[in-house]
Amino acid sequence: MPRSAVSRKTSNSPTADTRQRILAAAKDEFARYGIAGARVDRLAKQAQTSKERVYAYFSSKVALYHHIAGQETTAVIEATRMDPADLPGYAGILFDHFTAHPDHYRLITWGRLELADGEADSEADSDTVDPMLATITGKVEQLRDAQRAGLIDPAWDPVDVLALINQIATTWAGQPEIGAAATKLAADNSVGARRAALVTAVERLFPRAR
Repeated sequence: MPRSAVSRKTSNSPTADTRQRILAAAKDEFARYGIAGARVDRLAKQAQTSKERVYAYFSSKVALYHHIAGQETTAVIEATRMDPADLPGYAGILFDHFTAHPDHYRLITWGRLELADGEADSEADSDTVDPMLATITGKVEQLRDAQRAGLIDPAWDPVDVLALINQIATTWAGQPEIGAAATKLAADNSVGARRAALVTAVERLFPRAR
């Protein structure tokens, strides 16, 4: 998701400290309540500042969400780099990240659910490159290169490969109700068993290069 444009402050100034508190509080607020449910006065109180100060940095609640979502998207990208020769391993990396950081998944999902394309575009800086789109494009090209090298079955469209792996890897992050039931119903209710199942599923679809 694109990030909103904000003024830059020196990292060691009191103003920068206030801004960082606002961002930390906003991350928690949006992850918990989504965009519509988030309250600027509540996050301002958590950040130990005023509602007016929040709006001094960000023009709107949606602009603040875009900035936070951009940070979270970048964090996910950095933590989950893909090796096209080991797609089951990549699925495991994604699973590990979202298991350790469920707030990342929730926060980004709220935007998918609540923001129409037009609203998202109106809040974006037209000169800002969407990091998620750039990452998807790069990964699709990685997969194409792997197909040319004989590492992945060329019958698959690389876009489908990426979509299927991401969907399988986030199965448990996106279905917390089944995750809760699994603690009682699964033969092995450990997190490791859930991870092993999805890695095996990806392995059967897209075996590791030998």
